[in-house]
Amino acid sequence: MYLTQNLHRALQQQPDAPISRFGARQRSFAEFGARVARYAGALHKLGLRPGDRISMLALNSDTYLEYYLGTYWAGGVVNPLNTRLAVAELAFMLDDCDSKFLIVDQHFVDTAAKLRAQCPKLQALIYAGEGPAPDGLLSYEALLEGAEPAEDALRSGDDLAGIYYTSGTTGRAKGVMLTHANIFSNAVAMVAEGVVSHGCVGLHSAPMFHLADGAFMNAMLAVGGCHVIVPQFEPVAVLETLQLERISDVLLVPTMIQMLVDHPKRGDYDLSSVRNILYGASPIAEALLDRAMAAFPQAGFVQAYGQTELSPVATLLLQAMHGEAGRKQGLHKSNGRAMIGCEVRIVDATDQELPRGQTGQVLVRGPGVMQGYWKLPEDTAEAKRGGWMHTGDAGYMDAQGYVFLQDRVKDMIITGGENVYTIEVENAIALHPAVAQSAVVAIPDERWGEAVHAFVVCKPGQSATAEEIIAHCKQHIAGYKCPRSVDFIEAMPLSGAGKVLKRELRKPYWEGRDRQVA
Repeated sequence: MYLTQNLHRALQQQPDAPISRFGARQRSFAEFGARVARYAGALHKLGLRPGDRISMLALNSDTYLEYYLGTYWAGGVVNPLNTRLAVAELAFMLDDCDSKFLIVDQHFVDTAAKLRAQCPKLQALIYAGEGPAPDGLLSYEALLEGAEPAEDALRSGDDLAGIYYTSGTTGRAKGVMLTHANIFSNAVAMVAEGVVSHGCVGLHSAPMFHLADGAFMNAMLAVGGCHVIVPQFEPVAVLETLQLERISDVLLVPTMIQMLVDHPKRGDYDLSSVRNILYGASPIAEALLDRAMAAFPQAGFVQAYGQTELSPVATLLLQAMHGEAGRKQGLHKSNGRAMIGCEVRIVDATDQELPRGQTGQVLVRGPGVMQGYWKLPEDTAEAKRGGWMHTGDAGYMDAQGYVFLQDRVKDMIITGGENVYTIEVENAIALHPAVAQSAVVAIPDERWGEAVHAFVVCKPGQSATAEEIIAHCKQHIAGYKCPRSVDFIEAMPLSGAGKVLKRELRKPYWEGRDRQVA
């Protein structure tokens, strides 16, 4: 299994078909393949050796697609960087994985200069943005023009393909090592499950540095799809692109879905071309899912659950289970069943499998499980003990094998000796007609140890009070699970992947206290 395999197949079968559209620029598979080979040749000319790491810090573009395939073609290892991180965090990652080259676009030239000063291992900075390269940076286009096309290195199987640094923890960022076999097997399984359609026109609006979009990208490559790319998610720009490009397939996270379906101008756009909406990265409230299905009546929805360490997908909730049959069984509230090539089990604190319906930690086994954490053998051994990836997520499994996630194991609120899973509370809050989005966290409480606290974003032009939110929740869930307090905020703090940063919401309440969770 090698990650350039599907490109070779497309070059043979559909060389003149479009592989990418970015703004006014469109490229065929043949043009793209030629650029990938010259990119690899340029890296070799700069001194790349097999297994060397090449990092990229940029917004979405067709160049990002070239970066992935070209690095694999050259025999290198990708290290895509989160654009929202601070310079110190980026410098740590570059230094930790011994990155040899850094590619940046016009948005990160100043950051590149700071990283150059802090990262002596970097041998070259490459400018892949619009316009001429700034002083001190090599021109990406000039490198390609001056390079001879290279033969595919054909690194495969257990050869390292990428190092993806995890986010959302309070401690040291960990570099997740994924092989060609890891990523390829995950993409093929997604195709086998029907997640993307053959010859699809897919939209990249989620950040391309994130492996969720990477999974979407590789699945699309397997079916010869066309990659339509926007620099970043912006609701109106995405709505316009969905209409103008006649997008058939799109990957979104729940926060993006909420911004689209609740946007006041959504009705101005023809969204009838959309057939497949893949969502994941964080749970979705049932009320939001209902609004999304109404906004995209022609689309089928597929939920993917996983994490970077799983390459990244472990379970899928397919289109059929979002419909009437699934709803009758309550399966639309689940995270689906193990994807082809994955095994899932629920275990207790001693790693013993639990009976169906009992909540424990979610474990995953299969070809997508990471090779390990870069330079962290002890952490690797702990995470993969017994041959199973310990996800840190809590959930239960029903008699049909459907997984129902409850929370992060460490994120569960323990109030007065009772366990409260924040997803359940967020789902209840989401049923309030004025609520656009909510996030529930634990805050310290002198009597109960921890108390349930909600952050709420209201829909445009609507409002609610804390008392109304709490009273509303009591109609749907047990009293001890209901928020004891509510903060109303304009917008949620989000990661680069669109996940709500609960640690930022918690921070003011836990300053100077012992308990800290990611």
